[in-house]
Amino acid sequence: MPSYLSPGVYVEEVASGSRPIEGVGTAVGAFVGLAPEGPLNEPTLVTNWSQYTAAFGDFTAGYYLAHAVYGFFNNGGTACYVVRVGGNVEGTFGASPDTGAASDGATGAPAALPAGEPQALGGFRVAALPAAAEADGPVTVEVTDAEGDGPADRFRLLVKTGDQVKETLDVTAKRGSRAYVVTQVKEKSRLITVEEAVPAGQLARPENQAVALPLPAPAAPAPSRGKAPADGRLTPQQYLGDSADRTGFGGLEAVDEITMVAVPDLMAAHQAGALDHEAVKAVQLGLIAHCEQMGDRMAILDPLPGLNARQVRVWRQDTAGYDSKFAALYYPWVKVFDPSVGRAVMVPPSGHMAGIWSRNDSERGVHKAPANEVVRGAVDLELQITRGEQDLLNPIGVNCIRAFPGRGVRVWGARTLASDPAWRYLNVRRYFNYLEESILLGTQWVVFEPNDEALWSRIRRNISAFLVNEWRNGALFGSTAEDAFYVKCDAETNPPESVDLGRVVCEIGIAPVKPAEFVVFRMAQHSSGAGELDE
Repeated sequence: MPSYLSPGVYVEEVASGSRPIEGVGTAVGAFVGLAPEGPLNEPTLVTNWSQYTAAFGDFTAGYYLAHAVYGFFNNGGTACYVVRVGGNVEGTFGASPDTGAASDGATGAPAALPAGEPQALGGFRVAALPAAAEADGPVTVEVTDAEGDGPADRFRLLVKTGDQVKETLDVTAKRGSRAYVVTQVKEKSRLITVEEAVPAGQLARPENQAVALPLPAPAAPAPSRGKAPADGRLTPQQYLGDSADRTGFGGLEAVDEITMVAVPDLMAAHQAGALDHEAVKAVQLGLIAHCEQMGDRMAILDPLPGLNARQVRVWRQDTAGYDSKFAALYYPWVKVFDPSVGRAVMVPPSGHMAGIWSRNDSERGVHKAPANEVVRGAVDLELQITRGEQDLLNPIGVNCIRAFPGRGVRVWGARTLASDPAWRYLNVRRYFNYLEESILLGTQWVVFEPNDEALWSRIRRNISAFLVNEWRNGALFGSTAEDAFYVKCDAETNPPESVDLGRVVCEIGIAPVKPAEFVVFRMAQHSSGAGELDE
């Protein structure tokens, strides 16, 4: 209390008993990927596309980071952190990505052959993968007739090292078929990669022939603790990073405002043969672990390229087996225009989805499911999902992106990868992240205050005022505020033994709104003059 020593009138400022809790931001993204320039392993804030290009360069054929960031801003994103991993463009995959004309036939991705000079094979191009450098002889690819009768577009690929046949692939030149040559080679071959060299309408079965492939440099050994090897080649550990060194995902731990993280160039590394399926799974599990550990951000995962609905179900359920309330998976890839090659290419959807989350939060609020939203910039999809296929994917947490006549390309799913039904919906998990962070930051004044009933009452009042506003904004379910939430901070939650330990315990219960995922209209014939519907 102040001392009053002489007569007079005194004016004093007193602290307000109410300290409003302000909602935190929910739409700050983070992208970890590859770029031709810019700081390595340093989270860099960018708030528009021009800032990104100034720091990291423009679109680069074979890489997806620029497309992800551009899609993020194009779809409503306002701020994101970019972490560049790997090294120089020429060394990341063991050779310079091909910036020529052709795209990957299964994914439409810009060409990024990690090998020697690609060789022509009819309407396709073929090149050796880094693993071929360890083969016991030169690598050749021979085209022969397929066994038995069948369509004219069927043929057989024999991949040889020296005089020995190492791989035999029965394939077709028909795009869209499960035996399509580009898809089959991508899934089954360790020695070669194949991509389209002509427009889809001009693809045809190659003539019977044998093609010798120049060998790439052998793969370098993996580095430790997130450090890039001398030649700049990419490894899973560079994505995972180290929190002490501030590299990879570890470098994002120090940036508290991030709420969503994506790794689009994980797929570029996979397409280039630098990372196999197990490495992709390891990086994605590492991303999920990072988000779970932080507790205030979500992982946006991309599927492997070229997968049909059955294959992505197997990948999600059996191969990867993800189970996390802090992760979401979107399928399939989206087609966008790529200025670096002057045509449309397929790109992973994570960047566009992060932008849609941001747009949804700004226009409707984080409590609203980020679905039934148009994907801006998407001119097509890698695969047109049918309703029957989505019936298989939606229950296991694969959020489908679908094209609807007259309504454009839209996000048609809003689920996490959690097996727990309580955390099934994205908006519920993200809304809890928002509430927890808002209350955490808005109640820092409580620390070291006298732990008595007056403090408990102030805590109840401040948190209740915040939640009433949330209920009025439609974020909580209930016809009254009492139905929507409760805040309990009293002698029952704070017994003497707890007070003696210096603890203040406040129990909060809320009823979040759930999305209307299945809209059912029950209809029946109505007899004229009858008061009820005829059953």
